[in-house]
Amino acid sequence: MTQAIPADEARRGTRRAALLTHPILRRAALDALRKLDPRRLVRNPVIFVTEVVAILVTILSGRAALLGEPWTFQVGIALWLWLTVLFSTFAEAVAEGRGRAQAESLRRTRTDARAKLLVRGDDRALWQPRAATDLRVGDLVLAEAGDLIPSDGEVVEGIASVNEAAVTGESAPVIRESGGDRSAVTGGTLVVSDWLVLRITAAPGATFLDRMIALVEGAGRQKTPNEIALDILLAGMTIIFLIAVATLVGLASWGGRPPSVPVLAALLVTLIPTTIGGLLSAIGIAGMDRLVRFNVLATSGRAVEAAGDVDVLLLDKTGTITLGNRQAAGFIPVPGVTERELAEAAALSSLADETPEGRSILAFARERNGIAAPALPAGARVSPFTAQTRISGLDLPTGAYRKGAVDSLARMLGTEPPPALREAVDRIARAGATPLAVAMDGRLLGAIELKDIVKTGMRARFDALRRMGIRTVMVTGDNRLTAAAIAAEAGVDDFIAEATPEDKLAYIRRAQAEGRLVAMAGDGTNDAPALAQADVGLAMQTGTQAAREAGNMVDLDSDPTKLIEVVEIGKQLLITRGALTTFSIANDVAKYFAILPAIFAASYPELGALNVMRLASPESAILSAVIFNALIIVALVPLALRGVAYVPVGAAALLRRNLLIYGLGGLVAPFVGIKLIDLLLVLLGLA
Repeated sequence: MTQAIPADEARRGTRRAALLTHPILRRAALDALRKLDPRRLVRNPVIFVTEVVAILVTILSGRAALLGEPWTFQVGIALWLWLTVLFSTFAEAVAEGRGRAQAESLRRTRTDARAKLLVRGDDRALWQPRAATDLRVGDLVLAEAGDLIPSDGEVVEGIASVNEAAVTGESAPVIRESGGDRSAVTGGTLVVSDWLVLRITAAPGATFLDRMIALVEGAGRQKTPNEIALDILLAGMTIIFLIAVATLVGLASWGGRPPSVPVLAALLVTLIPTTIGGLLSAIGIAGMDRLVRFNVLATSGRAVEAAGDVDVLLLDKTGTITLGNRQAAGFIPVPGVTERELAEAAALSSLADETPEGRSILAFARERNGIAAPALPAGARVSPFTAQTRISGLDLPTGAYRKGAVDSLARMLGTEPPPALREAVDRIARAGATPLAVAMDGRLLGAIELKDIVKTGMRARFDALRRMGIRTVMVTGDNRLTAAAIAAEAGVDDFIAEATPEDKLAYIRRAQAEGRLVAMAGDGTNDAPALAQADVGLAMQTGTQAAREAGNMVDLDSDPTKLIEVVEIGKQLLITRGALTTFSIANDVAKYFAILPAIFAASYPELGALNVMRLASPESAILSAVIFNALIIVALVPLALRGVAYVPVGAAALLRRNLLIYGLGGLVAPFVGIKLIDLLLVLLGLA
């Protein structure tokens, strides 16, 4: 898999919501009004101050109107101050609305399912109908072909094909069976074939689907440490500008022309960092939403943020770095046997072998030696593979063909492998591959090399991660020889061979003790301790209940390689926040120097030299700045939701990019925007 993100996006493109749709915008507009409640808005100190100022200016403009004093200018300021607050709450509501749309689609998968509650767990014929909402933890239920699985559970008996499209969006059914790491089932999914006996593991209202809906809606989203720190910084800047504006009152009063309260209030709101204050919540929610649209659910915003700071990435070998199924990669004949003769015998011994390895031998013989495997003859006698013999094959009129473990096949034939075969077997093993011996009519012909093939493009992806400063670690149960060979081919930085749960946990703890953040993907109960310990634990939806509860992210597609994209999304969240913070601070500095000369030029004519924009009047300068201050939030909402494009560069290069693009843009935009609005106000006769 060379480019996982484009491939996944193409596959799920029809299921994703557009960035801004009419239903989302309509609902967000209503939610934005509800968020004006000061008790909710106080969590955002910058916008809370803006709302307080808007209330004050509204009261003053109403008083002026009642007293017959000029009031239109004050009303204009009040209107745009309220729009500034509304645009801020609207940005957050849009971000939440996109997640809520995804939650609605998940909620539609819940039905008033009926369950077949087993009266006696050992008798599938004795069951009673029961509403899914009445099931309790520990109940045993029967799910047959065509039944919806009523609630989350573990398979205790049976094997069946289950369609999980309602949850994952994947149309291909998956196999669920008792024992192992594929015993967990999710309520609302459909049994396609056969039957399962399930033990219910979730109480009503606490199923995996219920938790997903709550997560997607963002109801439980807590602010991350970086968000809290940024909130403190913004509150500090607000206090500083409040003091600065207060000093201007004394300075202007000393000059004999103190500015009005609405003018000072508008000046305060214009100068405090309302841009990033209004977009901060939207950026955090959008980070979680990007994961949701990528079919990954994060239990908290902190998990997404931690993904952006990951230093160490633990990836399972089988199915993640490699294809997961060993495939034929070579035929090594003994002296006196041609490669074609060996390939023919290997193909015939694999005619009845339906395993991925057996099919790969047939495909390799066809591609490499042009041998087309015949149909299985009617009179053929199949010798199936067993764990005891570790040999399989086929008896045909032309001979008896066998393949299997070298020592097992030699022992069955009562012979010693030739030195050339033993040397070839040792060479294959040292390369991290698996040797299979092939025999015909009791004679050893040579060996087949089976390799766990590294996925295309993995080395390039690991190189990109290395440039990002992330250390990649392969985790495998293979012996050190095989693990070392695969690790070298894939290009990972380190590997853990013959890994046990304790080994994974110890590695993560050592890395964290060194001050590193660790991410890991897993699906089994044996992965649960490491998933819980890791800073980012990506659990597979198809995995066990223990794994899903231990991780702080769940991948609905059960694709462990997606952990690489999760890291990129986390970094994109941090980069977006940094870029918009840089823009906001530069924006505020520029507004300060853009409008102050125009406001105080009447009191201090010397300041006219600094009025480089030649704004029409002090009133026009204030109103233009307030309007620009509100509109820039709206202009940046799509960028906050979509995120700044991630490029794997170092911190120094990233800082230069932020300063050149967003810092310089933040300095220039107010001069251009305020001047254009000033010209428009003059043209319309409003200033």
